[in-house]
Amino acid sequence: MKQIEQHASFGGSQEVWQHASSTLGVDMNFAVYLPPQAKQGPCPVLYWLSGLTCNEQNFITKAGAQAYAAKHGVILIAPDSSPRGEGVADDEAYDLGQGAGFYLNATREPWAKHYRMYDYITQELPALVDAHFPTTTARGISGHSMGGHGALVIALRNPGMFRSVSAFSPIVAPSQVPWGEKAFSAYLGDDREAWKQWDATALVAKAGERLPLLVDQGDADNFLDEQLRPHLLQQACEVAGHPLTLRMQPGYDHSYYFIASFIGEHIAHHAKAMKG
Repeated sequence: MKQIEQHASFGGSQEVWQHASSTLGVDMNFAVYLPPQAKQGPCPVLYWLSGLTCNEQNFITKAGAQAYAAKHGVILIAPDSSPRGEGVADDEAYDLGQGAGFYLNATREPWAKHYRMYDYITQELPALVDAHFPTTTARGISGHSMGGHGALVIALRNPGMFRSVSAFSPIVAPSQVPWGEKAFSAYLGDDREAWKQWDATALVAKAGERLPLLVDQGDADNFLDEQLRPHLLQQACEVAGHPLTLRMQPGYDHSYYFIASFIGEHIAHHAKAMKG
């Protein structure tokens, strides 16, 4: 663990740390916001998963989340979206390889050696965070786009691990859209049945708990109809009887302007669940 950034922010501390990941086989950066309440004692933790092309910097510099985390006494953790570096498999396209880990465990070469973001987010990173920072046992998870997909899938696959889950513009049905089909084919192979364990619309049917899902989606998002298709999650939740709040936000696009507009409501939602 090596601290590579520290900035005072809203009475707390915005930090970036680096560590050697045994899961991914590379050095990884992750951002930590410690609210002022963390100086007095343990606080609940909200994990944020970023979207395609992003690293740990996008959320902490663009979302404006620190003020709300300080208000509610929530620690924010924002990891990178994939392994990176020399020797890590990559692709020229933005939607595969470095910056596009899709929060799964790859099974095909050359990806399988490093692309194990699911294990990193669910095992190694929480253990590291709990060992080094003043955390309670209460966790929430959220994310944007590819990271929204990751947040939904990870929460649905790990009953009891999180008290709350939300997403902005998530890829809800990666098995049925171009982004997901491309990534899943590369990382997992051609067996579409195997894809279902990484698809939120398939997982809600057999979810081990009925953790309510909060999803915000801009109706002016240029990826809405081809890549995101939130109505598919809505239909799957209706069939399964799984609680979902899907909020279509008029005029909002896919950008961090959208995230910044509603991140306060999401952090309040998580804080209520994690402290309740």
